[in-house]
Amino acid sequence: MPKAIRLFVRGVDAMNRVIGRFAMYLIFAMLAVLLYSSISKTFADPALWTLETAQFLMVAYFLLGGGYSMQLDAHVRMDLFYSRWSPRTSAIMDAITVGFLIFYLVFLLYGGISSTQYALQYGETSYSAWSPPMAPIKIIMTVGVALMLLQTIATFFKDIAAARGETL
Repeated sequence: MPKAIRLFVRGVDAMNRVIGRFAMYLIFAMLAVLLYSSISKTFADPALWTLETAQFLMVAYFLLGGGYSMQLDAHVRMDLFYSRWSPRTSAIMDAITVGFLIFYLVFLLYGGISSTQYALQYGETSYSAWSPPMAPIKIIMTVGVALMLLQTIATFFKDIAAARGETL
């Protein structure tokens, strides 16, 4: 594989590793918010912001960690035929399915960018009683999809290399 592709794969892997490891700790922030919510409902007036904040943290946890999860090959895979295939056949099939994923993520990214622009332009807020601005979470969602797309492209290159008997 060309040096530029090797550098791209290493760079994307490194970036998603750092961001994914950061995102892992968002689960603790979400748990703290939910614990505060439980305590405030028991002993005081319930806070309006806790449920939506926990949802936003979960979205950030899920989407920012998606690329790292893909890098670790931790996504769920249906294993009807896969385990019986040779490494070369598995790599070819992975490259084909990753191609479909790239197609899907490009459209998802386009929609995320469009939705984020709308939220920024019109000051979109949530329809809840708290009514927080939606732009920050939409930006995080768009960044998460972009990171997943980059990792998917890197995985595609890894699969092509594996099909050719190389490693990246």
